[in-house]
Amino acid sequence: MLNEIIDGYIKAAPEKNCLWFNHVWWNRKRFGELADKCTDALRASGFEAGQRLAVLMPNSPVMLAVMLATWRLGGVFCPLNEKTGEISLLKTLDLLKPFAVVLSDSVKADLEDALKNAGRSCVRLSPEKFTGEEKFAGTPAPADDYDKTLAVIFSTSGTTGDPKAVPLTHGNLEDNCRACLEHVPDLQPGDSLLNVLPNFHAFGFTICCVLPFILDATQVQVTSFMPPSNTLKAIDEAKPNILLLVPTMLGFAASLLERQGKKLTGIKLLIAGGDRYNPKMDDRVTAAFGVPVIEGYGITECSPVLAVNPKPSVRKLGTVGTALPRFELQLRSEGGEILPMPGEGVLWTRGPSVTSGYYHAEEINHERFVDGWFNTGDYVHIDEDGYIKILDRVTDIIIVGGFNVYPQEVEAILTEHPAVQTAVVVGMPNDISGEVPKAFVIREKDSNVTEGELVKFCKDRLSHYKVPRVVEFIDSLPISSTGKVLRRVLRQQERDKR
Repeated sequence: MLNEIIDGYIKAAPEKNCLWFNHVWWNRKRFGELADKCTDALRASGFEAGQRLAVLMPNSPVMLAVMLATWRLGGVFCPLNEKTGEISLLKTLDLLKPFAVVLSDSVKADLEDALKNAGRSCVRLSPEKFTGEEKFAGTPAPADDYDKTLAVIFSTSGTTGDPKAVPLTHGNLEDNCRACLEHVPDLQPGDSLLNVLPNFHAFGFTICCVLPFILDATQVQVTSFMPPSNTLKAIDEAKPNILLLVPTMLGFAASLLERQGKKLTGIKLLIAGGDRYNPKMDDRVTAAFGVPVIEGYGITECSPVLAVNPKPSVRKLGTVGTALPRFELQLRSEGGEILPMPGEGVLWTRGPSVTSGYYHAEEINHERFVDGWFNTGDYVHIDEDGYIKILDRVTDIIIVGGFNVYPQEVEAILTEHPAVQTAVVVGMPNDISGEVPKAFVIREKDSNVTEGELVKFCKDRLSHYKVPRVVEFIDSLPISSTGKVLRRVLRQQERDKR
C-alpha cells in the first residue's frame, strides 16, 4: 500500500527534506507529524475503511497529509477541482457519495453553502496548518462497493455531460510510478520535482505527489502556475531539478524568461505532457530551460503515464515516446479489428497500471473495456521503433491548456438556455492554450439572444476553461447520412480560416 511506502519514507530519514512550500522547506518529521494529526482527527470523526473523502484543495502540505491520513484508514482519496462549476460538482458528489468534503480556506462561501444545502458535510482547512481541533464530521456512506486496494478516484465530466469517475488502486499508482522510473533513467533518488500541476489531475497527482515518495526525492509545491512569475521565483528559490509541465506552461514561462533576458540553470530533466507539444517551440524552450523537452503521453485510466521519450538523446521530436514497461499495445480499427504494427489505428492497451473500469458505469465499461483491453480513444501512429505519435482524438475531447473539455457537457448547458434550439461545441486552434471551445448555435425561432448573453450564461455554470470563447449563430449543421453532426467538418472549417 502506498501509505506504507510513504510512512517508510518518513521514518527512514526524519530530518531530511520532504517538501518545499511557501518559501519554507519541511523535513519529513514535520510532515509526518502533520499527517498524524490529520489521521487522528479523521479517525475520531468516524471515518472508516471503504469510505470516500472528497477534497477540494490546492497543492499544499495539508492536502498531502489528508491524502496519507485517508489511506492509513483504508479510505479512498477523491481530489476535485475547487473551480468546477457548482452543478457539475454536485453531480460528481452524488456519484461518489463521500463521507465528507474537505474545502480549502480559499473556496467561496456560496459554494460551501450550496454543498451544505445539498446535504454534504464540509470542513475547511488551511493549506499548511492543522491544529488537530478541526472536525471532519461526516455522513457515513455505504461501502458495499469497497475494494480494499482502491486508493484514489479521479472525477471528470463524461462524454455525455454526466460525471465520469476513474478509480485507481494502490497497485495501479505504484506500478505507474515504478514503470516511469524504469523507463526514464534520469529520475534518480535525491532529485527534487516541481509540483505545480493541479493535483486533482492524474498527471500532477501521480507523478508530482506520489512518485517523489517512491523515488526518495523531494517536491517543490506551488499552488498555481499562474502568474508564471511566481512559479519561476519558486524554481529560483527552491531549485527543483526536475520540471513537469504542460506545453502551455512551457510557452508562458519561456516567453517570460525571454522578456526578462534570463535562462534557467540546474534543470536536469524537463518533461511535457497533458497536451500536444508544438515542435516549433522547441528551440525557444530549450534555450530558456537549458535542456530539451522529453514529451510524454498519458490518460487518467492508465494512472496516467502510458508513454514517454526516455531521455533527450533518444527522443523523437513530435512523438510521445515509447510505451512504459508492462504496457501491452494494440492498434485497432474503429470497428475493433486488430491492425498490424508499425502502422496507424485506435490505440488499445492493457497492463497493471490500467484501471479495471469506470466507477459505477457499466454501460461505458462495456464500450471501452474488452477482455482486459482498454480503448484509449486516441488515433495514433506507431513506428518501427515503437515511438507513438498522436494523430487525432477519436473522441471529441477539447484540450484547453492541458484541461479536458467534453463538448457534450458544454452543449448541455447551452441548450438549457430558452433561446437555444441546438448547440454544437468543437475545439478551435489557439496559439496560447492549444485549443479553445467554440459553439455553433441554432437559435429558437424569433430569438435574438446575443453571443455575450450565452457566454455569460456559460460562465455562471461552468469552469472558466470550459466556457466557449466564440459563439457563432448558424441556420443548419452538417449532418451525416445517419443523422450525426459532422464535428470534423466544423473543425476543418475553423482550421481553413487560419
